[in-house]
Amino acid sequence: MNPFFFSLLCIVLGGPLALLFHNNSKFGKLLPVMAISGGSLGGLVTALQHFTAPQPPTAEFLWLDWFPLAFRLDPLSAFFLVPVFGIALLAAIYSFDYLDNPAKGLRTAANYFFFSLLIAAMGLVVCADNILALALAWELMSIASCFLVLYDYELKENRQAAYIFFIFTQAGAMFLFAAFGLLYAQTGSVSLAAAAGLSDGLKLTFFLLCFIGFGSKAGIFPLHIWLPHAHSAAPSHISAFMSGVMIKMGIYGIVRFYFLLNVESVVYGQIVLFAGIISGVLGIIYAAGQNHIKRMLAYSSIENIGIILIGMGMGMLGAAAGKKELAFWCFTGALLHVLNHAIFKSLLFMGAGSVIHGTGTAAIDRLGGLMKGMKFTGIAFLTGALSICALPPFNGFVSEFLIYSGAFSGSSFEGWDFILAALAIVSLAVIGGLALLCFTKAVGTVFLGEPRTVQAEKVHECGRCMRLSMTLLACFCLVIGLFPAIVVEPLAAVTGALLKTNDIPMGDLLAFCDNITLGAILFLGLTIVLMILRSWLYRGKQVDAAPTWGCGFTRATPRIQYTGTSFAAPALEFFGPVAPLREEYTGLDGPFPKPSSYQSKPQDLAEETATIGVALPIFRALKRLRWIQHGNIQLYIAYIVVAIILSILITFLV
Repeated sequence: MNPFFFSLLCIVLGGPLALLFHNNSKFGKLLPVMAISGGSLGGLVTALQHFTAPQPPTAEFLWLDWFPLAFRLDPLSAFFLVPVFGIALLAAIYSFDYLDNPAKGLRTAANYFFFSLLIAAMGLVVCADNILALALAWELMSIASCFLVLYDYELKENRQAAYIFFIFTQAGAMFLFAAFGLLYAQTGSVSLAAAAGLSDGLKLTFFLLCFIGFGSKAGIFPLHIWLPHAHSAAPSHISAFMSGVMIKMGIYGIVRFYFLLNVESVVYGQIVLFAGIISGVLGIIYAAGQNHIKRMLAYSSIENIGIILIGMGMGMLGAAAGKKELAFWCFTGALLHVLNHAIFKSLLFMGAGSVIHGTGTAAIDRLGGLMKGMKFTGIAFLTGALSICALPPFNGFVSEFLIYSGAFSGSSFEGWDFILAALAIVSLAVIGGLALLCFTKAVGTVFLGEPRTVQAEKVHECGRCMRLSMTLLACFCLVIGLFPAIVVEPLAAVTGALLKTNDIPMGDLLAFCDNITLGAILFLGLTIVLMILRSWLYRGKQVDAAPTWGCGFTRATPRIQYTGTSFAAPALEFFGPVAPLREEYTGLDGPFPKPSSYQSKPQDLAEETATIGVALPIFRALKRLRWIQHGNIQLYIAYIVVAIILSILITFLV
């Protein structure tokens, strides 16, 4: 474990270095970027070395001479450390050009400080081996990420986003601490492995508490309300890290405790699978209706969490039914999608950050034609879009195809399990179709056509560090899509360790990967041949350039183009019962009407319900209690005395 902790120390060192040199715009960024990148690279190498370690290394510390903290680097921890350190490395490099405002030197330094703490905390979360270490690392991760959302704190919506995020992250932590309290009360042990000693009834209660607590961090519907607010408010490299990696800490917790509990009931799989279906379908419906590019990507993360949960839920059903091969394929697909989503979602957020950096706006309907002035960003974003739509030859196709293959094996189930397996297949198809709609809208509206505003006309390409990070991520999308065996083979060992079986269908899996490789190479080769053939056929011929047909308009303007809102409208109308549209139209009024405006966006049912049914009644109740805050110190002391007396009386009576 020593190299692992040394890497974390190197990463954490980047925070104080940034604060120390915050007045120097060059060194104030260069030193923390070097420290975070170096530590992340070291941590990545350490993680890769422990994928198949026969004896996972452990470490124990005594905190404050009282609390034992235990850590263990097993194959599952090693796997989740790969996206943690890999994306942290690229996000740090990206940030060097993205945070380029010398007037914000102090807040930039604070950003690096909390970013380094966040990376280290996430590394400790996935290696924690007792509830004390996990609780401490979890809280450090939550608090650090909350401060990162507040980078542009002068904006009211950003402060509100941080507030919502803080409420949800602490509410989720309360459920986790309740689960940990239950575990300690029943077993008298702080070890995570003690969960296997709970009775069957308490195991389900414990799992439900953990599922809500970890699900809140993962953004499972309806616990996702914080996610679109926080991810759209944070700087883009932080959004990439939070959406690509941090929400996977919730997935890690669910996987870890499911296997620690060592259960055989199908109820666990049914819960996870149902939550995955709901999250996946509603997440992409809400994403398709967004006009803010980062909010669209944030809702899309909810969809991909749903896909991961579908794979995990099918794997749990397979494990409970004794269908080890089905469980193996589905868990492998779900874990591979954890890695794939970290790659292509980080690429998409970095591409969105480049768009915002180059235009000054995140409103999709105010952009257009960016491919002319930001060709690199456009190609990088298109690569991420093809990957997230699970189209070959990119990485998203491989993991979703694995989950599909496992789900079709669920046809041998009976009763509710068969119905859920059928719903899983249908939902994956619906999610795939809507994802294609969503990202066709995004790419077409933002990068194609003509600029809709002056902001879209006067654009500039991003810096070299931003381009380097996006290039590497785009290459990973393509390489994994072309040669999936390089990641599937070591990942299969992790899945085998989780299922506690040596009977891994490695031959079938490698044959599956070889078929994907062959198909992807043929597809890519055919595309290249057609491009060469087209170029050869047009050789020496005159090619005239003319405006796009204006549909009968003699003086066409960019305003006649499809907007993202109008493009997605037919699909959103179909899903109106679960995503009702909120329309705001000023209209024309009077003999001298002012300019009219029209806006529409789908309503998030969970957010509306939480706001109207929970938050507002609580605020009204608390408002009536404001009389308690009167400023009289004597009465405040009296409150304390009364509270102590009541506590003593209750203790004696109970």
